[in-house]
Formats: sequence, C-alpha cells, structure tokens
Amino acid sequence: MQSFFESHLRRVRGASEHTIRAYRDALKLFFMFLAETVGRSVADLRLEDICSESVVAFLHHVESKRGNSAVTRNCRLAAIRSFTEHLLRHDIPRAEQYSRILSIPVKRTTNRPIPYLEPEEARAVISAVGAGQAAARDRALLLFLYNTGARVSEVLAVRPRDLHLVRPRQVRLYGKGSKERICPLWPETIAALRALPAPPDPDQPIFRNARGAPLTRDGVAYIIVKHVHRASEAHPELRRHHVTPHVLRHACAVALLQSGVEVTVIRDYLGHASVATTNRYITTNLEMKRRALQAFWKRAGLDRKSATEWRPSSKLLAFLASL
Repeated sequence: MQSFFESHLRRVRGASEHTIRAYRDALKLFFMFLAETVGRSVADLRLEDICSESVVAFLHHVESKRGNSAVTRNCRLAAIRSFTEHLLRHDIPRAEQYSRILSIPVKRTTNRPIPYLEPEEARAVISAVGAGQAAARDRALLLFLYNTGARVSEVLAVRPRDLHLVRPRQVRLYGKGSKERICPLWPETIAALRALPAPPDPDQPIFRNARGAPLTRDGVAYIIVKHVHRASEAHPELRRHHVTPHVLRHACAVALLQSGVEVTVIRDYLGHASVATTNRYITTNLEMKRRALQAFWKRAGLDRKSATEWRPSSKLLAFLASL
C-alpha cells in the first residue's frame, strides 16, 4: 500500500492530491468491508482475501447498503483496479487472481446533461457583486473563474508569480497531474486582479479570505451562492440552477463553443486530457442544437415563406352580393 501511494501514484503517475484522496477513501472502505466479511482485523488481511468475489460483494455493498450511485460505484472500482494492477506488477504468482478483478466491468450509467449558465446568466451573477474590499475580491474571483474555466483547485493555487498583468495578459495554471497551461485574461479580469491587495508573501495564493488566510473550496462555493442569490432577484431563472465553481467552468466551455471556437482549442484551454471530455459540452448545448436545426431546415429547402398579410377590403359587401 505504501509503495502504491507514495511511489506509483505520486512519482510514476503524478496523480493529483484529489485523486490520491479519492483512492485512499475507496481502498479504506474496501479493506474495512473485507475485514468484516472474513472476520479478521484489517492488519490480519492477506493477499488471498483480495479476490474478484470480494470486490463484487463490496461494489454491491456500496450501492445497496451505502446508497451510492453507479458513478460512485465505478469510481470505487477504478481505485481497486489501479491497486490490483500494482499488485500484479509485484506479485506474478497471483496473476490469475488479480486478472479476474481487472475483468470486472464498470456499470453502465446514464449520462446526465452538464449544468451550465448561459452567457447572459453568468454576466448577471458577476454584475450582482456590490462595492467594498470583499466585493473587489469576489468580482475578481468570479471573473477569473469564468474567464479561464479553471478548476477551483487551480484557481486557489494561483500566486502572484503565475500572473502576467501586462501584454500578453495571461496566467499560468497548474492542473491535474502537475500539467501546466497558459490562459489569456480579459482586460476586465486584469483590472479586477489589480484591485486585490498583494499577499504578504509572494509565494502565497492571491485569493484570500477576510482574515488574510488562503481562500478554501467552501469559501469559493459560499461566495458564488451568495451572488447567485442576489442576482436571482432580477433574474428569476437563476433560481433553478445549483451554481458551483465547476458550473462556471462549464459555462466558460459552453460560451467558447457558442462563439465558434474549435473543440480541440477548448480542450487545451480547459486542460482536458481527452477531446472526448470536451465533446460532452456539444451534446449539452441546446443553443448549438437549435442553430444546427435551423441551418438544416433552411438547407433542406423547407424554410417557411412569409405569407401575405391580410388587409380589410371595401369590396366585401360587393362580394357577398355576387354570391
């Protein structure tokens, strides 16, 4: 276990802290379930106990007893598979036992539409920010999230040295697996960032709370919900959205698609590992589907011709008399 987390995940795969925590939680649950099943403590578990039957039983347990969704079940399986592959590399005599675990299929799930805000809704949320020192931070934060489409972990890690506030205006972001990418910044975002007080240490994050400590994920979520609630007073349609930092990332992707930006460019802009992830936004975007349908209708020669407008005529009585 120690070599799996410290050597394989961190050094070989370069996994993010989020991935490491997710794998840690999944394997912890699995070993606790396994110990209860075989009637021994976790310290007394043996490699022979890690078999396909126990993994299938655990996956059924997380769905039926813990109430987890099929998506969560598949995430737990991914962690167990990764650990099993590590075992296979170091324990060849049990290869058949491990191969049976690796052959367990993921469960088919229903792809839900990606939640996002239309550009008008995103602008309404940003415009709802008031005045004051805290408002200046909130405005810079919302603009930065929407401008870059960055993950909240990437935003919270931005330091002064990552920003280039003169031409070319840009920011260096550090994504999953320590991957770097550069995103351009709007003049409005630059102006909002310049209004922020500089952190006491240049190596400290630029987004900070009222006490001067680095902002947290929960802090970002609270700020977004607060301004969405305020904006919903003038824009009631916002009340049907549950807006999180990742929803603003989706909103950025959809706005880029609606602007005609190529999918491969958006993939690099958002830091996706595969263009297949970016393609999910195309299936979600109703505006693009509407435009495609209109273009198809016109191309098929079915464009509706405007009818002649009816006007009252003084010859009505004459027409009736002629009948």
